[in-house]
Amino acid sequence: MPAKPENAPHYVGHRQRLKARLEDNPRGLADYEILELLLALTVPRRDTKPLAKTLIDRFGSLKEAVLARPDQLDGIKGLGPATQSQWALLQELHARLGEADARRGQTVSDPDALARAAMARLGHKDTEEFWAVFMDTKNRIIKWEQMSRGTTNATAIFPREIAAAALRLEATNVILIHNHPGGGSDPSSADILLTDKVAEACASLDINVRDHIIVTDHDYYSFNEFGRL
Repeated sequence: MPAKPENAPHYVGHRQRLKARLEDNPRGLADYEILELLLALTVPRRDTKPLAKTLIDRFGSLKEAVLARPDQLDGIKGLGPATQSQWALLQELHARLGEADARRGQTVSDPDALARAAMARLGHKDTEEFWAVFMDTKNRIIKWEQMSRGTTNATAIFPREIAAAALRLEATNVILIHNHPGGGSDPSSADILLTDKVAEACASLDINVRDHIIVTDHDYYSFNEFGRL
């Protein structure tokens, strides 16, 4: 490990030791130490240990800190636009890695891959989003499309909009997906009613609603698996 330059700030040597430990035994690092090194990429001239501990204390865990909305970093002294941009990039990377098994052209055989993809992109969000996954006759994914973005407990979805999107994309199968911010994955009475209405609207056009998947950050509910579709 390179020697710390003479008269360098105290955190320089500490950061070098953390990097050496990362190379030797990544799992040996504490959560706040992982966050320290991450923050050092955008806050290179400051001791990032206090910042890392502040983020974990504020949001509750390493995962929640990294998945915090970039604008939630406002007001934390020492963090600026560069860190907010880094957070947006990390979250998009997290979502895309989660979507790796549920991308265009891949065949959907069970809800698990779609659920994991939706959990990565939507599970941590504090506003409700409603998406539809459109597929062809062989259940190959044509497109994921966001249909609505709502408040913390409601979203406005119109069955005709989903049916129209399916016709536009020449899809014959559709899977509905939305998140439950801060709650369980079990469907509400409104979720059940909406699913029935969308399925009815699509069936009149020979479009099959195969499933409705509700996700949180750690769990999901499949209408199909529970015999509701």
